[in-house]
Amino acid sequence: MLQPIRLISEAAELAARRHNGMARKGRGNEPYINHLAEVANLLATATDGADAELVAAGWLHDTVEDTDTTREELATKFSERVAALVVEVTDDMSLPKLQRRQKQIEDAPHKSPGAKMIKIADKISNTCARIVPNPSGDAREDLAAYVIWAEKVVAGCRSVNPMLDARFDEAVKAAKSVFEGK
Repeated sequence: MLQPIRLISEAAELAARRHNGMARKGRGNEPYINHLAEVANLLATATDGADAELVAAGWLHDTVEDTDTTREELATKFSERVAALVVEVTDDMSLPKLQRRQKQIEDAPHKSPGAKMIKIADKISNTCARIVPNPSGDAREDLAAYVIWAEKVVAGCRSVNPMLDARFDEAVKAAKSVFEGK
């Protein structure tokens, strides 16, 4: 197995290469890699840097879903645990969006602690990215719908890490102040 710093840096490099040219929703179409960096950093902070495999999985959490990366490739290049965590948080993209979202809500309580942490970090990042100055009516509606759904997913993931729970609550509070006009 790779040394912790190499594991994380190689995961970041693979994530950057595989997501090259992709932009994320919100925040003016910033590079998608910013989302992956934010999720990985939340996980590093939540574990006080003690879980390199979890941080690596944070970098890679969307690679199987969004690119041609395979579970086998991740297991070979990183570790079985990294691959398992990534696959555990990967949506089945053959399902319609509403079905995928409902499945995330239903599956959340049954995830491993590491997968729950990735899910919460992902929802923090995505919620914060949707909070923009002077949002249009459509942006407010998107933010409101996203937060309502994210709260349901995170409800099934809570209590694995108090810091992530608190950061999610802060993100939701900030989002609600935008779409409720407070």
